[in-house]
Amino acid sequence: MNSQTGTPARTDWMELLEREARMLVETLDAHPAARRLFEGSIDAADYAHYLVQTYHYVRWTTPLLTEASYRMERLGQHPRLAELLLRKAAEERGHERWLLADLKNLGWPAGRAKGAKRGPAVDAYIAWNHYTTLSGVPAAFLGTAYVLEYLSVQRARGSVEHLLAANTIPNIRKAVTFLRGHADADSHHVAELASVLRSLTEPEEQSALLLSARITRALYTGFFSEKTGEHAAHTS
Repeated sequence: MNSQTGTPARTDWMELLEREARMLVETLDAHPAARRLFEGSIDAADYAHYLVQTYHYVRWTTPLLTEASYRMERLGQHPRLAELLLRKAAEERGHERWLLADLKNLGWPAGRAKGAKRGPAVDAYIAWNHYTTLSGVPAAFLGTAYVLEYLSVQRARGSVEHLLAANTIPNIRKAVTFLRGHADADSHHVAELASVLRSLTEPEEQSALLLSARITRALYTGFFSEKTGEHAAHTS
């Protein structure tokens, strides 16, 4: 780290990004609701809450990646990275439908899921990534993508296995499409993304990606229910 500018040195910034990803996993492992998901002991209401909040942010992934790619092209920046953003937008297209299908199998019709209230953490996540894509450093969204895909590699497959083994949520075998899909795909995505990101040498861009990764880590625990009585309001 440069002591005068506060920006990461060129030789260590990817290590810092990976550290943010590891810290996200460690933070969630220590969070009671997230740990219950990973261990398969989460109840149906909290699992549905997590899927609903995930739906609300995932539906923005393809539009944001697409706009970031187009903006990078307009700015004449990083053709290879702009191409990767567009390809990732295509890869992520339709993942919100996986979530709606999972929720339907938990008894949540699409209208109920789409109309469910977004939590403050999801609002902040969407607002931040909108800002970086439309007005900030367009590559910054890849800092968010990196830590989320790293999380999927580390915890999605185990979560599916534990949820199925516990079998305490009605119809759970038909409600893990989203988690299973990311467990299968994201290992390759993380490696590819890391390879391309190593070509970024501008301190401003490196710092923007790291900041997005940190913000995602700070917000992600807010995607889980905190047992505030919300579920009683839904079912009363």
